[in-house]
Amino acid sequence: MRIRTKRLAWLVACAAATFAAAPFAASADELLVKVGFAAPLTGANAGYGKDLQNGVQLALDEANAKKITIGGKTAKFEIRAEDDQADPRVGVQAAQKLVDDGVAVVVGHFNSGTTLPASPIYNSAGIPTIDPAATNPTITTRGLENMFTVISSDAQNAGNAGVYAVTTTKAKRIAIIDDRTAFGQGEADEFEKAVKAKGGTIVTREYSDNQTVDFSAQLTRIKAANADLIFFGGLDRQAAAVVKRMKQLGMNAQFVGGGGVMDADFLKLAGDAAEGAQAWEYGSPLDKLPEGKAFADKFQKRFGVAILSYAPFGYDAAWAAINAMQKANSIDPNVYRPVLKSNSFEGITGPIAFDSNGALKNASSTLYQVKNGQWASVVTKHGM
Repeated sequence: MRIRTKRLAWLVACAAATFAAAPFAASADELLVKVGFAAPLTGANAGYGKDLQNGVQLALDEANAKKITIGGKTAKFEIRAEDDQADPRVGVQAAQKLVDDGVAVVVGHFNSGTTLPASPIYNSAGIPTIDPAATNPTITTRGLENMFTVISSDAQNAGNAGVYAVTTTKAKRIAIIDDRTAFGQGEADEFEKAVKAKGGTIVTREYSDNQTVDFSAQLTRIKAANADLIFFGGLDRQAAAVVKRMKQLGMNAQFVGGGGVMDADFLKLAGDAAEGAQAWEYGSPLDKLPEGKAFADKFQKRFGVAILSYAPFGYDAAWAAINAMQKANSIDPNVYRPVLKSNSFEGITGPIAFDSNGALKNASSTLYQVKNGQWASVVTKHGM
């Protein structure tokens, strides 16, 4: 009886081992590719973060459906998402988690303030980072060989805004407000630089922070300086507060925002004060790009919501990595990084190719203006 029991136990063990080995055998020809993602997924910027994440996920879904072969195995792309809470300290922690998880690439972050401290961590680990949203020019000018961007920088976007303000709008007395974040201040710095380079006059530069809700003090000083154009470096909610207060103060100056102003909440919060407001945004109008409408429809069908703003850039960033890995036939960063740097393809947002610093070549930016309560594109500029 004892012998039978032992034999039965042995047979059960063999069967268990066989079944345990089955999933391994089924996935032996599959290559897991971990794609890191970091952005604010909670807090005030969570909408942008989720929008970006959905853009990346859509690219990975499509890549998996294509059954791309890398190194003789079918690649299975999986996202590894971390919430950086739009906080530099948390962003660094998120970066280290992704490094420890062994991701092959990182798409992120959203904020310049988190990208700047996080990117050296990825760079030291040899992991390429492709940023779809952060725009401070310093991101790609620090000599980090693993840093890439698929969106125009503030030097291009806010620089175009500055040139346009002087040469086309013909503003004579220009004022600036910025929120003192790496993003808002970076925009304002580049705008001011471009204005001065074209011989324009800055009559005053005012400051807030990214929590300010009442801009009375700044606007009262700007009104006293008799400014005919106000540039705001910051995001949509605060931009709305600025234009509402401008109307209450009876100011007729042209309002011009940088990237991030024409996003979700500006029109809703600004109300009729928004009419005539302008904003320079990164990239070309999606509805005027060859694949723009098809992408928007596909995104809506997949996630049940419309694109908020940066999803197409997240999508293109993910495909930049996928294309490079496929062409290099490897997910080893040391092997596919040179291919990533030299490769080019037609993305949803336009041509994707990188300069020697990893910045997007021939990046575009577009001026929009509120007309009849809706944003309408006015002009698109490529480069500076």
